[in-house]
Amino acid sequence: METENEIRENDGTDGKGPSPNNPKLTQKTVRTKVPEVEIHLYRQGKGPIDVFKSSLGGWDQDQLEVRQILEKYEFKAVFAFNPASGRGVPIRFGRNGRSMLGYRDGSVIHVDGEPKDSLINPVTKILVGVAVITLLIAMALKEPPEWIKKSNPFGGSFPPWVLACAVIVFTRMRRRTRDFLKKRGW
Repeated sequence: METENEIRENDGTDGKGPSPNNPKLTQKTVRTKVPEVEIHLYRQGKGPIDVFKSSLGGWDQDQLEVRQILEKYEFKAVFAFNPASGRGVPIRFGRNGRSMLGYRDGSVIHVDGEPKDSLINPVTKILVGVAVITLLIAMALKEPPEWIKKSNPFGGSFPPWVLACAVIVFTRMRRRTRDFLKKRGW
């Protein structure tokens, strides 16, 4: 998967041969190789989950496109990795999404990624916490206080912990999906 850019310079020829008025002019071709590195990608030290080649970018053509790797594999961070000793330092990148450090053409890089947090874990922790607190309050009180009985805005027996759970889940979802439409181009 070698990538090459080709630049052609036409010096007065029509591609069939030298022009009749100047027989020494010919077509010149210059080929430049785009620098690439081979990446062995791990997830939390397990793998490699993927081995691929990535082109280097930047002014000196020596920077790794870190943001593309983060988005493609849904990682929140990537780290330098050594299969023998484990995870190393985080790979830092700037606003342009390219690594701060440079890499050589043809290098083999081992990278370990930390996956993004799922939405299920924090919601489950919140629900379990609210349920435990509700059980503790129910065990401590034999009867609900009078002001709770009188201030039931829903008419029937609507437990307030359900409303608390709905508010917590809604706020968590809103934080996670704040830029959802912007990411989709809306």
